[in-house]
Amino acid sequence: MVLDIDSIREMVVNFVVLYGMRLLVAVVILIIGTWVINRLNRLLQNLMLRKGVDESLRPFLGSIINVALWVLLIVLIVAQLGLEMTSFIAVLGSAGLAIGLALQGSLSNFAGGVLILTIKPFRVGDFIEAQGQMGTVHMINIFNTVIKTGNNQVIYMPNGPLASSVVVNYSVEPTRRMELQLVISPENDLAAVKRLLQDLIDADPRILNDPAPVIAVTAFTEYSLTISMRLWAKKDEFWPLNWEMNERVKTAFKENDIKAPAPVQKREVISVQPTGKA
Repeated sequence: MVLDIDSIREMVVNFVVLYGMRLLVAVVILIIGTWVINRLNRLLQNLMLRKGVDESLRPFLGSIINVALWVLLIVLIVAQLGLEMTSFIAVLGSAGLAIGLALQGSLSNFAGGVLILTIKPFRVGDFIEAQGQMGTVHMINIFNTVIKTGNNQVIYMPNGPLASSVVVNYSVEPTRRMELQLVISPENDLAAVKRLLQDLIDADPRILNDPAPVIAVTAFTEYSLTISMRLWAKKDEFWPLNWEMNERVKTAFKENDIKAPAPVQKREVISVQPTGKA
């Protein structure tokens, strides 16, 4: 069998011309498509900002649309390269099924993200407590929610467990109630102590009158008396007021000689050992 060099050369040239041009066009589509996707993402973010779309929803929608645009670009490139679309879609479907089985946890987090953005138990900027963590919601992504703690630590919480767990949102209501537990000696004049506490309340305008403050005895023993102060304040003033009231109560008790409970000493137990004699 004699090899026809000219025929082989012609086949190689035709192949290079045909598929080389397709590859070149595919690269051009990739470059232009990448620029268009980035441009559309920026336009979309600006449009959602102008339309007042919820801040919690903007990153989520942006991520989904970005993925959809990239899938469309990949399909266009594959079509340009001349691959059979039916086979490509079948392979893509099989790969999607395998990836879905391998990433069940991620899909659960995706579903949790959709649920969070639909039900909206919290929004960006809310202060929440969930999964043993407390912090301000910084961002709600497709698979996780990012919160920042009071000491500026960043925590990434998976959306799947977060959507099915108990979430305490401290930012929903405009006011919060604080409760100070004050333990004093029963020897003190209870009426005088309550008047002293009422004076501290009246002196601070941050304490709301509606609901009204409460000063009440919530527990007592032979050695101690527990007085609870239940005060309402705006949520933004809650912690400063809480810290200052603790300090003011401590100072007022010292200045007015309000006695603390005396330490309870353990009683000595005398045990009688049997002598063995009847």
